[in-house]
This record gives sequence, C-alpha cells and structure tokens, in this order.
Amino acid sequence: MITLTDNAAKKVHQLIESRDQPTVGLRVGVRGGGCSGFSYFLEFAEAQSDADRELDCHGVKLLVDRKSYLYLMGTEVDYVDRLTESGFKFTNPNAKRTCGCGESFSV
Repeated sequence: MITLTDNAAKKVHQLIESRDQPTVGLRVGVRGGGCSGFSYFLEFAEAQSDADRELDCHGVKLLVDRKSYLYLMGTEVDYVDRLTESGFKFTNPNAKRTCGCGESFSV
C-alpha cells in the first residue's frame, strides 16, 4: 500500500482544485535515473490506464503502474512546508540508499 499523510492529501486536494484541466487522480511512480538509481515522480493524471493500480487515500485517487508499485509498496508520502524546505517527501521502507535531496533511491 502507498499512503499519503493528512498534510499531503490536503495539499493534493488544493492543487487538483486549482487546475483548469480535468484530473482523475495523482500518478505516483518511479523512473530510472537520479543520483541513486531511481527517482520518484508525482504528476496529475488526466486519464487512467487499464494497467494502473488504483488506490484511495484520504479521498485522493492514486494511480500507480505495476513496476513502480513493486518499488513503492509501504511508502508514505508527506507534504512539508518549512522555512528551509517545502514539498512532497517520500518515506520508502524498500530504499537501501537515498541521495541527500531525498528525490532518488536505490534498492
């Protein structure tokens, strides 16, 4: 399961409501690259694929492709807004190593 904290869900709802395009949910996934091997991504989904795994967390529809789901099982996505940093943060129990910025990892 991939989960959003309350803060992350509130921020996603705000962002979706402010969009002009129709949005069916939030796509969560990983791509090859980054300084540790894989990098996380979040993007608005305007359509859903039959290959997507659909999860619901605090009323947010999360869409995850099968490959990404394997790397993200158990991951929690939080949203922080502090003086020194703001944005979405991933806490991934599968990551063996992460980079200093927290946006990429290796397994």
